[in-house]
Amino acid sequence: MTNTSTNRTAGLGVLLAACISTFVVNANTSAVTILLPAISEDTGAPVATLQWAVTGYMLVGAAVIVTSGALGDVFGRRKVFLGGLLLFVASCALIALSTSATGVIAGRMIQGAAGSTILACGMSLLSVDSAGQGQMKAITLWGAASAAGGAAGPLVGGLLVGITGWQGLFWIDLLIAAACIPVTLFMVRESRDESRSHVIDWAGTVLIAVILVPLVLALSEGGDWGWLSVATIGCLVLAALGVVAFVAAERRVSAPLVDLNLFRNRVLVGATLAILLVAGTINGLMYVLSLYFQDPASFGMTALQAGLATLPAVAVMIAITPLITPIAVRIGSRRAVALGFLLSTAGFAVLGFASSSWKYTAFVIPLVVMAVGLGLANGPASSASTSSVDPEEVGAAAGISNMARYVGGSLATAATATVYAAAIETQKQAGASPAEALATGLSRAAILMAVLAALGVALAVLMGRHREARTTAVHRAAGAAAFGHTIPTATTTTR
Repeated sequence: MTNTSTNRTAGLGVLLAACISTFVVNANTSAVTILLPAISEDTGAPVATLQWAVTGYMLVGAAVIVTSGALGDVFGRRKVFLGGLLLFVASCALIALSTSATGVIAGRMIQGAAGSTILACGMSLLSVDSAGQGQMKAITLWGAASAAGGAAGPLVGGLLVGITGWQGLFWIDLLIAAACIPVTLFMVRESRDESRSHVIDWAGTVLIAVILVPLVLALSEGGDWGWLSVATIGCLVLAALGVVAFVAAERRVSAPLVDLNLFRNRVLVGATLAILLVAGTINGLMYVLSLYFQDPASFGMTALQAGLATLPAVAVMIAITPLITPIAVRIGSRRAVALGFLLSTAGFAVLGFASSSWKYTAFVIPLVVMAVGLGLANGPASSASTSSVDPEEVGAAAGISNMARYVGGSLATAATATVYAAAIETQKQAGASPAEALATGLSRAAILMAVLAALGVALAVLMGRHREARTTAVHRAAGAAAFGHTIPTATTTTR
């Protein structure tokens, strides 16, 4: 039966399943960087190796998120959502039972596929089960659950390390995700897009991995291999060939993973690149700060203390969320994004002067400034990525922006980890104390992120003078939520 309601509230079952699952996925994602030192101690693997537990998750997520949403549209969103939940449960068990870095990293890569599937299909299930103001409320709740999960992750993870060990986080996540399965089975209706082509672009999915894996390898290992070594250059060439093959493949398939015609839209391109930079700098920042705060040569914090140390930035980012749309409306999306990146550039630049004499209080103001800036840049960029296209292209544009988040996170984390580790090693070889070497590593990583944020200011120019004409409140909510796959415009629901 085709649904034509203009104002319909989402059912309790779909709200519970979608919001709880996205909370768990985002909490799990944000907690892992805090857990890396504890995992390193238990498995005997260096943190540099365990970095792949973060980048591997994002690599797989980037390759899978659009495809998983398309699978839901074709074969049933509830069915694919349930598959994501089952895969997430299995990945949690694998990670919690692992005694080696290989098991943890493999589990996290599987979790990347599961998490992106849950996010893509959960948003779609909410969208098709509601309409009008009811849809806006549902998506707003979903976005709030996403933000709350991201904020709670480091705190919960840090707390559990001292009580249950790092494995406790994954056992608890397993139980919560498992509880969502019967809720979904018995309280959520199946839905699919009968008008969508049943062709799935598997080649595009594989080629995304072909592009990203060697690129991340080059960024992660280039310092050890040598930036002009055969291995590094070979990885970069392979990534470039992957781009060429991807473009060629997308032009030939009937239902491409990415509609290349959308890249003619200057606003969408600028917004997508801005989203990529926001995601990259946030993930890079959390990675280096979690390591720096917990290192005995710096503050020697516990995992819980390190989680609490990032709380000012997370709290401010959540607190300013209601103010972002009014600011963007008042000064325009492009200026809001530019202002946001200017603020974050300034915050990162201050951290570029970090030294071993700094106390924790010296970090608070730069972190707050960065949080305000990145939050201000992310909201309007997310909204512009969907409101700058025609209604029938909203789903495709959302898929591109979601992929950009995963790509930005994986690339920036790899690059930041390399700069951080290389600067520390160079300083140690030069005779610097461990504390001085760590501070230099943090400083160099902050400078890299300042450069990335400064690029965001330049990218704001690409967005042009965009006026969100006739943009609905639902589109704004979906853009701010920032993780959804599609908001279907033609949907058939079945029990």
